[in-house]
Amino acid sequence: MGPIGGLDLSCEIAGVRLSNPLVLASGILGTSAVLLIRVARLGAGAVTAKSATRLPRVGHPSPILFDWGHGLINAVGLTNPGAEGMAEILRAAKAGLAPLGVPLIASVFAASVEEFVEVARMLAAAGPDLIELNLSCPNVASEYGEIFAANPRATAEAVAAVKAAVPCPVLAKLAPHVPDIARIARAAEEAGADGITAVNTMPGMVIDVEAGRPVLTNREGGISGPALKPIAVRCVYEIARAVRIPIIGTGGVLTGEDAIEMIMAGATAVGVGSAVAYRGMGAFQAIRSEMEDWLAAHGYRCLAEIRGLAHRR
Repeated sequence: MGPIGGLDLSCEIAGVRLSNPLVLASGILGTSAVLLIRVARLGAGAVTAKSATRLPRVGHPSPILFDWGHGLINAVGLTNPGAEGMAEILRAAKAGLAPLGVPLIASVFAASVEEFVEVARMLAAAGPDLIELNLSCPNVASEYGEIFAANPRATAEAVAAVKAAVPCPVLAKLAPHVPDIARIARAAEEAGADGITAVNTMPGMVIDVEAGRPVLTNREGGISGPALKPIAVRCVYEIARAVRIPIIGTGGVLTGEDAIEMIMAGATAVGVGSAVAYRGMGAFQAIRSEMEDWLAAHGYRCLAEIRGLAHRR
């Protein structure tokens, strides 16, 4: 779909063109080809599949998601069909997305550099347009230990190894709970990353005071939704000052103005996840329309005119 009313919302990530900047975030509706295609038809500029591990994972027992009034907290536990099963989903999704011109992003999670390479190769064979390395999932720390995104060397090693192993562009998905996210982003860029996804959820806990215990079975989980947005915006802003590769700004984007804010912080595209829980499947079209209305009302014609604006004022 081209520009509407003279407005151009298109953008480009590592040579991959998006008709609009709204990217379905990993872990949200990316569990089947049918859902990925449906989200694309409903207005997403690109779609990201759920993170795949080498072997299938059942994930954590319920309850795994809770709306605590200011955002969502979840500990799904990386439920997925494994790399082989996800490759089948990606192939089917790719075939359905091709006529729509909507790029497909595969997501990889692993416990070692070697496993990142193995899973990335398996998924790359299914033909995604980009591969996102989930270096930052906070909900399986007890199983996997320190996240890769906590350490610039570990981040660089994973990125460099996968870049050497797959033909498609590679994105590094980073964590908000690190002392210097710009340093991690620079390490990813220097290792060859084609883009950054910022950020994953923020570790947190909500306690049921009547029961006297955490509301999630996993006890702690990842915070998303409105509570995460100021943190994510700050992370995008810091990363944009440190690197030259594109950024998918992700975290708490529920409205068109939220998306505009991310782009003003320096994002090229904007990840959308929790908005689906708050606004339903029509969230992508609603956010896009709100972005168009805001741009038109303020006299802008394209996203490039506002990208990084907060750095210039």
